[in-house]
Amino acid sequence: MKHDKLIKEASRLAEPFCVTKGEKFRLKDCDPAATTGVKNKRHAQNIIDARDGVLNHLQEKLYAQDCWAVLVVLQALDAAGKDGVIKHVMSGVNPQGCDVHAFKAPSNEELDHDYLWRSHKRIPERGKIGIYNRSYYEEVLVVRVHPSFLRAQKLPDGLVKKHIWVQRYEDINAFEEYLTRNGVVIRKFFLHVSKEEQKKRFLERLEDPKKNWKFSMADVNERGFWKDYQEAYEEMIQNTATKHAPWFVVPADSKWFTRLIVASAIIQALDELHLSFPEVDKDKKKELEAVRQSLLAQKD
Repeated sequence: MKHDKLIKEASRLAEPFCVTKGEKFRLKDCDPAATTGVKNKRHAQNIIDARDGVLNHLQEKLYAQDCWAVLVVLQALDAAGKDGVIKHVMSGVNPQGCDVHAFKAPSNEELDHDYLWRSHKRIPERGKIGIYNRSYYEEVLVVRVHPSFLRAQKLPDGLVKKHIWVQRYEDINAFEEYLTRNGVVIRKFFLHVSKEEQKKRFLERLEDPKKNWKFSMADVNERGFWKDYQEAYEEMIQNTATKHAPWFVVPADSKWFTRLIVASAIIQALDELHLSFPEVDKDKKKELEAVRQSLLAQKD
């Protein structure tokens, strides 16, 4: 009963940020500093402490049942907190049942294939949670903002038209529907950070020697395309938010709130699968009893 209550609370926290119909979505209506339903960092930590083990328990059943797979897609601008979400949200999950893939700039081999090829190869197997740190959605984000990346994809000239982004939304929707029909549960998260908070975090990276490695001048240069990225994200969500593969637009100015909402949405998704440990049939019970008797008969 305790778990049921905690799961219900997780659903309540995640629901306000879920987008399943994108037509009317507007990014300006989403406050990156919001902490809806949570008073402060201590309140968030109390919720996390109370639900300790819930995500791990659900993941164990997912792994044991070996039927469903869960794909978590994380998209965000630099310094929005993707790495922190992965580290903190999945810290209590058995590493054996979780795979993380960070998609960087495509290799020459990847550029010689269709743009979904490298992502499709990394779809989690049944029983596992797969996390994409960036994903195929970069193809309608950074590639759209920087047309030179599109030219590097070696597409025939006749296929690169003004409607290519609409076509890619259609491709992605079809891809996600295909995955859903094959038992892959998809949850997508846009960590929505403000320009002011991003600047603050960049400065922190510069001032902290332990974080210097995270910083590059390219990150600052990308801030010059802020408006372009905001428009690309908005249109992406408008065209790819569906009931079976919803977007969660998560406020990211408060890291503790971001992590709480992402964890809540994953818990909600796993609970909706009505997972259970496999039942042992009569033959298996007989085998287990024989093993037990054999062990008892052995001398220490």
